[in-house]
Amino acid sequence: MKIDFDGIQAFVRVAELGGFNKAADQLHLTQTALTRRIQKLEAYLGVRLLDRTTRSVELTVVGREFLPQAQRMVTEMTLAFGRLKDVSRHAIGNVTLATIPTMAASTLPAVIRKYVDRYPGNRIRVMDGTASEVRDAVLHGVAEFGISIQMATRPELLEVPILKEPFMLFCCEAHPLSQHKSVTWSDLRSAELIMIGGQSANRVLIDYQLTRKRIALDSHYEVQHLSTALGLVAAGVGVAILPFSTMGKEAAPGVCRIPLVGPVISRTLALTRRAGSTLSPAAQAFYEMLHAELTTSVKTKPRARP
Repeated sequence: MKIDFDGIQAFVRVAELGGFNKAADQLHLTQTALTRRIQKLEAYLGVRLLDRTTRSVELTVVGREFLPQAQRMVTEMTLAFGRLKDVSRHAIGNVTLATIPTMAASTLPAVIRKYVDRYPGNRIRVMDGTASEVRDAVLHGVAEFGISIQMATRPELLEVPILKEPFMLFCCEAHPLSQHKSVTWSDLRSAELIMIGGQSANRVLIDYQLTRKRIALDSHYEVQHLSTALGLVAAGVGVAILPFSTMGKEAAPGVCRIPLVGPVISRTLALTRRAGSTLSPAAQAFYEMLHAELTTSVKTKPRARP
């Protein structure tokens, strides 16, 4: 059933103002165009709503019965359109995004603070998970966009690279390697390595690059989360190969972060969204703010003790 809103609005204005002249002026229509709208509505409904003479306009019995309902419809639609315009103009709404944990801990808090200051009524839901989980959440519409590790290309996803960061060696201050300005991968052959599990995108990237360079490493410990690895390093259990941002501005007590060279292995982070999708105004505002924060921030150079 097709609702003729233009015709209903025209009928209400004629009924309320008592004539075609005033109604046409208010709706910014010619009288001819207004008359056509009324006639089209009456033809669709199969009843007359107005009795018209050269001097007056009166509601028919059916028109009088229909008027209160028509008025409610016009009022509700006008309010609904107004709310939608506010949503678009002021980016009103809720935002759900997915992200890998390092970004949730390091970059997102500052961006969220700026966002809620600008859009105080909006609610934000952050889903943190692995790179694969982030991509799946975006692909299935659970999150509007995400921050993930750039991986194999998927045509259903649009990925915008925003940040490239190296993998580094994390060790406690008491470890002999902590005195090095940089460490090579061959230096780690005798170290008690803490590695992230093989299903992690970080591990896949490292293994791929080391295989290309014909470098073999054995791990003594395997964990699933970067934070777990960092905790073991702080406790002096071993050394770990982790992304630079695993340790944010607030350094973990007693932990050093040392550049790994020969080769330098990096990961690229990307803003991910469904290809061809349109973000809600609230999500678009957050997306743009996050993009600006990540692409304009000064990249910190790796140091031995951040």
